[in-house]
Amino acid sequence: MLKPLHLLTLKAVVRSESFALAARDLGYTASAISQQISALEKETGLVLFEREAHGIRPTAAAHRLVDLSTHALAAMDDLDHQVQELATGATGRLRLGSFPTADVRLVPSALSALVETHPRAQIQLEEAEPDELLTALSQGDLDIALVYEYGLSPRQWPAGLTRHHLLREDLILLRPRGSGLSAQLSQLSRARWITSREDTAGARSFVRLCAAAGFEAAVAFRSNNYAVVRELVSAGLGVAVVPALGHLPSDEVEATRLTQRSAHRQVMALHRGENSNPLLPAVLSCLRQAVPSGEPYLHPAEDA
Repeated sequence: MLKPLHLLTLKAVVRSESFALAARDLGYTASAISQQISALEKETGLVLFEREAHGIRPTAAAHRLVDLSTHALAAMDDLDHQVQELATGATGRLRLGSFPTADVRLVPSALSALVETHPRAQIQLEEAEPDELLTALSQGDLDIALVYEYGLSPRQWPAGLTRHHLLREDLILLRPRGSGLSAQLSQLSRARWITSREDTAGARSFVRLCAAAGFEAAVAFRSNNYAVVRELVSAGLGVAVVPALGHLPSDEVEATRLTQRSAHRQVMALHRGENSNPLLPAVLSCLRQAVPSGEPYLHPAEDA
């Protein structure tokens, strides 16, 4: 098989009609150029140059071979350029998994910044809860996943995953405005509660919060959609505890930060340690920049 390097050398020698000048242009020695041309002649069975006392003269075969190789060398040059862009992430693909509240408050800003700096990259977004995202991440179906961990419901992450802490959210007590209900959790043992689905990390954290306050909550409604939870509170149907990303200011809802120990949720990005996707550093940078600043209930992680 013909070597592209030999064809490039042939092109330079034909153009300059000199091994020495071609060597200068290509950064080789004249001896190296001569060896490459000899190897090309041996491989093709063609006489490419007439050696004369004071120089060389390209044969008709040399000119024809240069013409025939022009498109192939251009294609190789284009391939090299595309490989370089792939290696830098300019035209790569990134598969991001995230949970619903991050999809609302973090992901749009992060992906907007990523698309601006890598307009030809392919970005895919999958939404799910952390357990589902971890499965997809471990199986190689995702490059990176946004997950969370409640302070009162810690968990073990699978080995081989690299963690990047993004922010810590306070847990917020929501009450119907004007309800007269206390802002102290310990005074709400008789309240009607709205919380997330059973057997979720949020529900487990809520049960432990209430237990620490000395009561077992009477749960009336359950939803994993914090917009639904806020509307139920707004309608006067109960009180709720939500993480800060799930809270949006409302005229009908009073919000108070819980001060109990471990009343928070950590948000982090996970990826496989061996994942070499060149877009990972870029998306991590965009995620860190997307963390809202100046909001009283959101605290960027120290390592973010």
